[in-house]
Amino acid sequence: VQLQASGGGLVQAGGSLRLSCVASGRTFSGAAMGWFRQAPGNEREFVASIRWYGGGTYYSDSMKGRITISRDKAKNTMYLQMSNLKPEDTAVYYCAASPDYSGPDSGGYDYWGQGTQVTVSS
Repeated sequence: VQLQASGGGLVQAGGSLRLSCVASGRTFSGAAMGWFRQAPGNEREFVASIRWYGGGTYYSDSMKGRITISRDKAKNTMYLQMSNLKPEDTAVYYCAASPDYSGPDSGGYDYWGQGTQVTVSS
């Protein structure tokens, strides 16, 4: 499975962005896909995940209430709608996929996209 993330960019504080992650290579049939982020000098941090078939969602406390994760199974695509963005949300956002795990541990994900930069100016 190859993952391609897109949708990042420069936005002012309080603004919104929608990230997309397309899975290619074959129809994704794993357990879940998720979003992580990594700011310079920081470890990779869980943002949100979604169970591919059931649609159950999990959110990090740091962004809960400001983000919505969703997926379109027909398009093999996952989305992350982000609103009320803050400068501390600046990071590279990565999408990931797992055949058998849907939680917040990055080690549970086998496939990773290349990342998309999100920069929030104050």
